[in-house]
Amino acid sequence: MTVETANRVQLVAAHWKPRFVANGIDVNDFEEVLAATTDWRDWAPSWKRVGDRHRALADEAERAGRFVTAAAAYQRAAWCYHLGKFLWFEDLTLHDELRERTVATYAKALPRLDPPGWRIEAPFEGAVIPGILRKPRGDRPPLVLLIPGLDSVKEELFAMENEFLRRGLATLTIDGPGQGENAPRLPIRPDWATVITPLLDHIATDDVGVDLGRVGLMGISMGGIYGPRAAAKEKRLRALVALAGPYDLSECWAALNPLTKGGYIFYTKSRDESEAFERSKALTLRGVLKDVTCPLLVIHGGKDRLFPPEQAERIVREAPNATLLLYPEGNHVCNNIPYKYRPAMADWMAEHLLAMG
Repeated sequence: MTVETANRVQLVAAHWKPRFVANGIDVNDFEEVLAATTDWRDWAPSWKRVGDRHRALADEAERAGRFVTAAAAYQRAAWCYHLGKFLWFEDLTLHDELRERTVATYAKALPRLDPPGWRIEAPFEGAVIPGILRKPRGDRPPLVLLIPGLDSVKEELFAMENEFLRRGLATLTIDGPGQGENAPRLPIRPDWATVITPLLDHIATDDVGVDLGRVGLMGISMGGIYGPRAAAKEKRLRALVALAGPYDLSECWAALNPLTKGGYIFYTKSRDESEAFERSKALTLRGVLKDVTCPLLVIHGGKDRLFPPEQAERIVREAPNATLLLYPEGNHVCNNIPYKYRPAMADWMAEHLLAMG
Protein backbone atom coordinates (compact mmCIF):
# COMPACT_ATOMS: atom_id res chain seq x y z
CA MET A 1 0.00 0.00 0.00
CA THR A 2 1.29 3.44 -0.88
CA VAL A 3 0.93 6.52 1.27
CA GLU A 4 -1.17 8.05 -1.50
CA THR A 5 -3.75 5.27 -1.51
CA ALA A 6 -4.00 5.33 2.27
CA ASN A 7 -4.49 9.08 2.14
CA ARG A 8 -7.29 8.69 -0.36
CA VAL A 9 -9.27 6.56 2.06
CA GLN A 10 -8.76 9.16 4.77
CA LEU A 11 -9.62 11.93 2.30
CA VAL A 12 -13.00 10.35 1.62
CA ALA A 13 -13.65 10.07 5.34
CA ALA A 14 -12.66 13.68 6.00
CA HIS A 15 -14.56 15.22 3.09
CA TRP A 16 -17.59 13.03 2.46
CA LYS A 17 -18.65 11.19 5.59
CA PRO A 18 -21.13 13.95 6.59
CA ARG A 19 -22.64 13.92 3.09
CA PHE A 20 -23.30 10.22 2.93
CA VAL A 21 -24.58 9.93 6.48
CA ALA A 22 -26.92 12.90 5.84
CA ASN A 23 -28.15 11.17 2.67
CA GLY A 24 -28.93 7.80 4.24
CA ILE A 25 -25.74 5.75 4.72
CA ASP A 26 -25.75 4.15 8.17
CA VAL A 27 -22.90 5.68 10.18
CA ASN A 28 -22.02 2.24 11.54
CA ASP A 29 -21.55 0.91 8.00
CA PHE A 30 -19.31 3.87 7.20
CA GLU A 31 -17.16 3.29 10.27
CA GLU A 32 -16.98 -0.44 9.54
CA VAL A 33 -15.73 0.10 5.98
CA LEU A 34 -13.32 2.82 7.05
CA ALA A 35 -11.77 0.59 9.71
CA ALA A 36 -11.43 -2.36 7.33
CA THR A 37 -10.14 -0.48 4.26
CA THR A 38 -6.53 0.60 4.22
CA ASP A 39 -5.87 0.57 0.48
CA TRP A 40 -7.91 2.73 -1.89
CA ARG A 41 -8.30 -0.16 -4.35
CA ASP A 42 -10.36 -1.97 -1.70
CA TRP A 43 -12.83 0.89 -1.18
CA ALA A 44 -15.40 -0.16 -3.81
CA PRO A 45 -15.19 -3.90 -3.08
CA SER A 46 -15.78 -3.13 0.60
CA TRP A 47 -18.91 -1.11 -0.13
CA LYS A 48 -20.13 -3.73 -2.57
CA ARG A 49 -20.03 -6.30 0.25
CA VAL A 50 -22.00 -4.00 2.57
CA GLY A 51 -24.46 -3.22 -0.22
CA ASP A 52 -24.93 -6.92 -0.92
CA ARG A 53 -25.67 -7.46 2.76
CA HIS A 54 -28.46 -4.88 2.69
CA ARG A 55 -29.71 -6.27 -0.63
CA ALA A 56 -30.02 -9.73 0.96
CA LEU A 57 -32.05 -8.25 3.82
CA ALA A 58 -34.26 -6.51 1.27
CA ASP A 59 -34.84 -9.66 -0.76
CA GLU A 60 -35.70 -11.61 2.38
CA ALA A 61 -38.19 -8.97 3.50
CA GLU A 62 -39.71 -8.85 0.01
CA ARG A 63 -40.25 -12.60 -0.03
CA ALA A 64 -41.96 -12.37 3.36
CA GLY A 65 -44.28 -9.61 2.16
CA ARG A 66 -42.67 -7.00 4.44
CA PHE A 67 -42.60 -4.34 1.77
CA VAL A 68 -41.84 -1.28 3.90
CA THR A 69 -38.79 -3.04 5.35
CA ALA A 70 -37.75 -4.20 1.90
CA ALA A 71 -37.96 -0.75 0.36
CA ALA A 72 -35.74 0.80 3.03
CA ALA A 73 -33.18 -1.99 2.68
CA TYR A 74 -33.12 -1.65 -1.11
CA GLN A 75 -32.41 2.05 -0.64
CA ARG A 76 -29.55 1.37 1.78
CA ALA A 77 -28.06 -1.16 -0.62
CA ALA A 78 -28.25 1.28 -3.53
CA TRP A 79 -26.60 4.04 -1.51
CA CYS A 80 -23.76 1.68 -0.54
CA TYR A 81 -23.17 0.72 -4.19
CA HIS A 82 -23.07 4.40 -5.15
CA LEU A 83 -20.69 5.32 -2.34
CA GLY A 84 -18.36 2.55 -3.48
CA LYS A 85 -17.93 3.97 -6.98
CA PHE A 86 -18.65 7.70 -6.71
CA LEU A 87 -15.03 8.89 -7.19
CA TRP A 88 -13.40 5.47 -7.53
CA PHE A 89 -11.98 4.53 -10.93
CA GLU A 90 -9.43 1.83 -10.05
CA ASP A 91 -11.39 -0.93 -11.81
CA LEU A 92 -13.77 0.44 -14.44
CA THR A 93 -15.59 -2.89 -14.80
CA LEU A 94 -16.49 -2.84 -11.11
CA HIS A 95 -17.26 0.89 -11.31
CA ASP A 96 -19.77 0.21 -14.11
CA GLU A 97 -21.26 -2.75 -12.23
CA LEU A 98 -21.84 -0.63 -9.13
CA ARG A 99 -23.45 2.12 -11.19
CA GLU A 100 -25.87 -0.42 -12.67
CA ARG A 101 -26.55 -1.99 -9.27
CA THR A 102 -27.31 1.44 -7.82
CA VAL A 103 -29.98 2.09 -10.43
CA ALA A 104 -31.51 -1.41 -10.50
CA THR A 105 -31.60 -1.83 -6.72
CA TYR A 106 -33.08 1.60 -6.04
CA ALA A 107 -35.73 0.95 -8.69
CA LYS A 108 -37.06 -1.91 -6.56
CA ALA A 109 -37.77 0.57 -3.76
CA LEU A 110 -39.56 3.19 -5.86
CA PRO A 111 -43.15 1.85 -5.80
CA ARG A 112 -43.13 1.58 -2.01
CA LEU A 113 -41.61 4.91 -1.08
CA ASP A 114 -43.89 7.37 0.68
CA PRO A 115 -44.96 9.02 -1.54
CA PRO A 116 -44.03 6.51 -4.25
CA GLY A 117 -41.64 7.27 -7.05
CA TRP A 118 -41.72 6.29 -10.67
CA ARG A 119 -39.26 6.49 -13.51
CA ILE A 120 -39.41 9.23 -16.14
CA GLU A 121 -37.44 8.99 -19.38
CA ALA A 122 -37.23 12.17 -21.46
CA PRO A 123 -35.80 11.58 -24.96
CA PHE A 124 -32.46 13.33 -25.29
CA GLU A 125 -29.91 13.29 -28.09
CA GLY A 126 -30.44 9.66 -29.02
CA ALA A 127 -30.59 8.63 -25.36
CA VAL A 128 -32.74 9.73 -22.41
CA ILE A 129 -32.65 11.92 -19.36
CA PRO A 130 -33.80 9.49 -16.66
CA GLY A 131 -35.54 10.81 -13.59
CA ILE A 132 -37.42 9.85 -10.44
CA LEU A 133 -40.75 11.64 -10.08
CA ARG A 134 -42.54 11.80 -6.72
CA LYS A 135 -45.71 13.74 -5.99
CA PRO A 136 -47.46 14.76 -2.76
CA ARG A 137 -51.20 14.45 -2.34
CA GLY A 138 -53.17 17.10 -4.14
CA ASP A 139 -54.00 18.18 -7.65
CA ARG A 140 -51.21 19.46 -9.92
CA PRO A 141 -48.61 20.53 -7.37
CA PRO A 142 -45.67 22.76 -8.29
CA LEU A 143 -42.57 20.88 -9.42
CA VAL A 144 -38.99 21.11 -8.19
CA LEU A 145 -36.22 19.71 -10.39
CA LEU A 146 -33.32 18.32 -8.32
CA ILE A 147 -29.97 18.41 -10.12
CA PRO A 148 -27.02 16.43 -8.72
CA GLY A 149 -23.43 17.64 -8.80
CA LEU A 150 -20.21 16.16 -10.12
CA ASP A 151 -20.37 12.81 -8.35
CA SER A 152 -23.90 12.56 -6.97
CA VAL A 153 -26.79 10.74 -8.64
CA LYS A 154 -30.56 10.87 -8.61
CA GLU A 155 -30.81 7.87 -6.25
CA GLU A 156 -28.84 9.74 -3.59
CA LEU A 157 -31.25 12.65 -3.08
CA PHE A 158 -34.17 10.95 -1.30
CA ALA A 159 -33.80 12.94 1.93
CA MET A 160 -33.78 16.22 0.01
CA GLU A 161 -36.83 15.17 -1.99
CA ASN A 162 -38.72 14.57 1.22
CA GLU A 163 -38.16 18.15 2.41
CA PHE A 164 -39.95 19.50 -0.66
CA LEU A 165 -42.63 16.81 -0.69
CA ARG A 166 -43.63 17.51 2.90
CA ARG A 167 -44.31 21.11 1.83
CA GLY A 168 -46.62 20.18 -1.02
CA LEU A 169 -44.11 20.26 -3.89
CA ALA A 170 -43.51 17.45 -6.39
CA THR A 171 -39.92 16.46 -7.12
CA LEU A 172 -38.16 15.23 -10.24
CA THR A 173 -34.58 14.18 -9.60
CA ILE A 174 -32.56 13.50 -12.76
CA ASP A 175 -29.26 12.23 -14.12
CA GLY A 176 -28.02 14.77 -16.66
CA PRO A 177 -24.93 14.61 -18.86
CA GLY A 178 -21.99 13.14 -16.95
CA GLN A 179 -24.20 12.02 -14.07
CA GLY A 180 -25.31 8.56 -12.93
CA GLU A 181 -26.81 6.58 -15.79
CA ASN A 182 -25.65 9.18 -18.31
CA ALA A 183 -21.99 9.14 -17.27
CA PRO A 184 -21.05 6.50 -19.89
CA ARG A 185 -23.05 8.18 -22.64
CA LEU A 186 -22.63 11.93 -22.26
CA PRO A 187 -19.84 14.05 -20.77
CA ILE A 188 -20.41 17.00 -18.46
CA ARG A 189 -21.59 20.03 -20.42
CA PRO A 190 -21.93 23.71 -19.52
CA ASP A 191 -25.11 24.49 -21.46
CA TRP A 192 -27.87 23.08 -19.31
CA ALA A 193 -30.70 24.84 -21.11
CA THR A 194 -30.17 22.10 -23.70
CA VAL A 195 -31.01 19.61 -20.92
CA ILE A 196 -33.83 21.36 -19.03
CA THR A 197 -35.80 22.61 -22.05
CA PRO A 198 -36.37 19.16 -23.63
CA LEU A 199 -37.04 17.73 -20.18
CA LEU A 200 -39.82 20.25 -19.51
CA ASP A 201 -41.15 19.77 -23.04
CA HIS A 202 -41.40 16.03 -22.40
CA ILE A 203 -43.19 16.53 -19.08
CA ALA A 204 -45.68 18.86 -20.78
CA THR A 205 -46.34 16.35 -23.54
CA ASP A 206 -46.53 13.35 -21.23
CA ASP A 207 -48.66 15.22 -18.66
CA VAL A 208 -47.48 13.72 -15.39
CA GLY A 209 -49.89 15.78 -13.30
CA VAL A 210 -47.75 18.68 -12.16
CA ASP A 211 -48.12 22.44 -12.64
CA LEU A 212 -45.59 23.55 -15.24
CA GLY A 213 -46.47 27.16 -14.51
CA ARG A 214 -44.74 26.72 -11.13
CA VAL A 215 -41.38 25.02 -11.68
CA GLY A 216 -38.34 25.46 -9.48
CA LEU A 217 -34.84 24.00 -9.65
CA MET A 218 -32.40 23.08 -6.92
CA GLY A 219 -28.84 22.32 -8.00
CA ILE A 220 -26.18 20.84 -5.73
CA SER A 221 -22.51 21.80 -6.03
CA MET A 222 -21.87 21.78 -9.80
CA GLY A 223 -25.65 21.76 -10.14
CA GLY A 224 -25.37 25.27 -8.71
CA ILE A 225 -23.78 26.26 -12.02
CA TYR A 226 -26.05 24.12 -14.18
CA GLY A 227 -29.24 25.64 -12.74
CA PRO A 228 -28.46 29.32 -13.35
CA ARG A 229 -27.04 28.53 -16.78
CA ALA A 230 -30.34 26.83 -17.64
CA ALA A 231 -32.49 29.60 -16.12
CA ALA A 232 -30.70 32.28 -18.12
CA LYS A 233 -32.41 30.84 -21.22
CA GLU A 234 -35.28 28.63 -20.00
CA LYS A 235 -37.83 31.00 -18.48
CA ARG A 236 -40.21 28.27 -17.31
CA LEU A 237 -37.88 28.02 -14.30
CA ARG A 238 -39.51 30.36 -11.79
CA ALA A 239 -37.27 29.95 -8.71
CA LEU A 240 -33.74 28.62 -8.20
CA VAL A 241 -31.64 27.32 -5.34
CA ALA A 242 -27.88 27.12 -5.93
CA LEU A 243 -26.52 24.95 -3.14
CA ALA A 244 -22.75 25.18 -2.65
CA GLY A 245 -22.00 25.92 -6.29
CA PRO A 246 -18.96 27.74 -7.66
CA TYR A 247 -19.00 30.94 -9.65
CA ASP A 248 -16.17 29.72 -11.85
CA LEU A 249 -14.82 26.19 -11.55
CA SER A 250 -11.46 26.97 -13.13
CA GLU A 251 -10.75 29.54 -10.40
CA CYS A 252 -11.19 26.78 -7.80
CA TRP A 253 -9.25 24.12 -9.71
CA ALA A 254 -5.83 24.44 -8.08
CA ALA A 255 -7.24 23.86 -4.59
CA LEU A 256 -9.39 20.83 -5.47
CA ASN A 257 -8.42 17.50 -3.91
CA PRO A 258 -7.07 14.74 -6.19
CA LEU A 259 -10.23 12.63 -5.99
CA THR A 260 -12.43 15.48 -7.19
CA LYS A 261 -9.99 16.30 -9.98
CA GLY A 262 -10.05 12.65 -10.99
CA GLY A 263 -13.83 12.85 -11.13
CA TYR A 264 -13.73 15.80 -13.51
CA ILE A 265 -11.28 13.95 -15.75
CA PHE A 266 -13.60 10.93 -15.83
CA TYR A 267 -16.97 12.68 -16.15
CA THR A 268 -15.79 15.15 -18.79
CA LYS A 269 -14.18 12.25 -20.71
CA SER A 270 -10.87 14.15 -20.71
CA ARG A 271 -7.53 12.53 -21.49
CA ASP A 272 -5.76 14.03 -18.49
CA GLU A 273 -5.90 16.74 -15.85
CA SER A 274 -4.69 19.41 -18.25
CA GLU A 275 -7.58 18.79 -20.63
CA ALA A 276 -10.07 18.64 -17.76
CA PHE A 277 -8.83 21.99 -16.49
CA GLU A 278 -9.29 23.55 -19.93
CA ARG A 279 -12.84 22.24 -20.02
CA SER A 280 -13.49 23.61 -16.54
CA LYS A 281 -13.13 27.14 -17.94
CA ALA A 282 -16.53 26.77 -19.63
CA LEU A 283 -18.15 25.95 -16.27
CA THR A 284 -18.60 29.53 -15.20
CA LEU A 285 -21.39 31.99 -14.43
CA ARG A 286 -19.42 34.95 -15.75
CA GLY A 287 -21.65 36.89 -18.12
CA VAL A 288 -24.60 34.58 -17.40
CA LEU A 289 -26.15 35.83 -14.18
CA LYS A 290 -27.54 39.10 -15.59
CA ASP A 291 -30.06 36.95 -17.47
CA VAL A 292 -31.13 34.96 -14.40
CA THR A 293 -34.11 37.11 -13.49
CA CYS A 294 -36.11 34.67 -11.37
CA PRO A 295 -35.60 34.58 -7.57
CA LEU A 296 -32.31 32.84 -6.70
CA LEU A 297 -31.33 31.57 -3.25
CA VAL A 298 -27.60 30.89 -2.88
CA ILE A 299 -26.75 28.61 0.06
CA HIS A 300 -23.12 28.14 1.04
CA GLY A 301 -20.93 27.02 3.91
CA GLY A 302 -18.24 29.27 5.31
CA LYS A 303 -15.92 26.27 5.69
CA ASP A 304 -16.46 24.86 2.19
CA ARG A 305 -13.13 23.32 1.13
CA LEU A 306 -14.09 22.80 -2.52
CA PHE A 307 -15.58 26.19 -3.39
CA PRO A 308 -14.74 29.11 -1.08
CA PRO A 309 -17.63 31.31 0.06
CA GLU A 310 -16.31 34.22 -1.99
CA GLN A 311 -17.61 32.32 -5.01
CA ALA A 312 -21.15 32.46 -3.61
CA GLU A 313 -20.81 36.14 -2.81
CA ARG A 314 -19.94 36.88 -6.44
CA ILE A 315 -23.02 35.01 -7.64
CA VAL A 316 -25.26 37.11 -5.41
CA ARG A 317 -23.62 40.37 -6.49
CA GLU A 318 -24.20 39.67 -10.18
CA ALA A 319 -27.66 38.04 -10.20
CA PRO A 320 -30.42 40.69 -10.16
CA ASN A 321 -32.77 38.84 -7.79
CA ALA A 322 -30.48 36.81 -5.51
CA THR A 323 -30.29 36.20 -1.77
CA LEU A 324 -27.30 34.69 0.08
CA LEU A 325 -27.77 32.29 2.96
CA LEU A 326 -24.28 31.72 4.35
CA TYR A 327 -23.70 29.35 7.26
CA PRO A 328 -20.28 30.17 8.77
CA GLU A 329 -19.93 26.67 10.24
CA GLY A 330 -21.10 24.86 7.10
CA ASN A 331 -18.88 22.52 5.08
CA HIS A 332 -19.36 21.74 1.38
CA VAL A 333 -23.12 21.49 0.77
CA CYS A 334 -23.52 22.18 4.51
CA ASN A 335 -23.89 18.45 5.07
CA ASN A 336 -22.66 18.87 8.63
CA ILE A 337 -25.80 20.94 9.35
CA PRO A 338 -28.56 19.40 7.21
CA TYR A 339 -31.11 20.24 9.89
CA LYS A 340 -30.46 23.94 9.19
CA TYR A 341 -30.08 24.33 5.45
CA ARG A 342 -32.59 21.74 4.19
CA PRO A 343 -35.67 23.18 5.91
CA ALA A 344 -34.59 26.72 4.96
CA MET A 345 -34.11 25.67 1.33
CA ALA A 346 -37.46 23.88 1.11
CA ASP A 347 -39.36 26.64 2.93
CA TRP A 348 -37.95 29.25 0.53
CA MET A 349 -38.89 27.21 -2.52
CA ALA A 350 -42.37 26.44 -1.22
CA GLU A 351 -43.04 30.07 -0.36
CA HIS A 352 -42.08 31.18 -3.87
CA LEU A 353 -43.81 28.44 -5.89
CA LEU A 354 -46.99 28.10 -3.84
CA ALA A 355 -47.46 31.88 -3.88
CA MET A 356 -47.70 31.70 -7.67
CA GLY A 357 -50.87 29.65 -7.40
